[in-house]
Amino acid sequence: MKTAIVTGGTSGIGLGVAKMLLSKGYKVYATYVGADFTETIENFEPVKVNQCCREELYSFIAHIKEECSSVDCIICNAGMSIRKSFTETTDNDWDMQMEVAVNSHYILVRELYGLIPNGSRIIFTGSQMGLMPHAMILSYGVTKAAVHALAKNLVKEFEGTGTTVNAIVPGFVETPWQKEKPEEIKQNIYRKTAIHRFATVDEVVDAYRFCIDNSFVNGSLIEVNGGYSYK
Repeated sequence: MKTAIVTGGTSGIGLGVAKMLLSKGYKVYATYVGADFTETIENFEPVKVNQCCREELYSFIAHIKEECSSVDCIICNAGMSIRKSFTETTDNDWDMQMEVAVNSHYILVRELYGLIPNGSRIIFTGSQMGLMPHAMILSYGVTKAAVHALAKNLVKEFEGTGTTVNAIVPGFVETPWQKEKPEEIKQNIYRKTAIHRFATVDEVVDAYRFCIDNSFVNGSLIEVNGGYSYK
């Protein structure tokens, strides 16, 4: 049985990707924070890991090394958004967002490098905000731009192995995270999007499936944004 890791894998896009991988016959380890994940799913192991904390991250890596002889797919999905203005964002706010989205995934791939067999898949979750500036979340946009760069640069590290590294770049998606948005803001986003709605999780998951199934897609930023900012 192949092994996959999905960070931030117990809700939203992460859980959708995890379930897709389970349907393909993978055993999935999913990191998460917050309330305990109590749902029992065969071949799915949720592990509570605060990816802001290096000690917890390295403990998770040690767990994977003890449990697994190989890691065939890594979905670097976890991210963090602290919605503050540019001048209100603190050093700690900035550091936490970079730690979760960029640093922890760099460390995860680096430390598990020896367990990644030829022909594996590494996929990052980027964001349209990493391509288009957004007024309220400069720090989040910069972390996602760094995620895009990390995915592209890792391609060289796996050159000749058949392992591919890509990033999915969603626009706005109907996840629990987005449900907190006021209706007025949602409608404003709809008006900026040619499809006039948010993506479903399944629509975004299809892009991850494509990258897993297609062995020639490599170093790509695959946008799934419904025609965002088309006007």
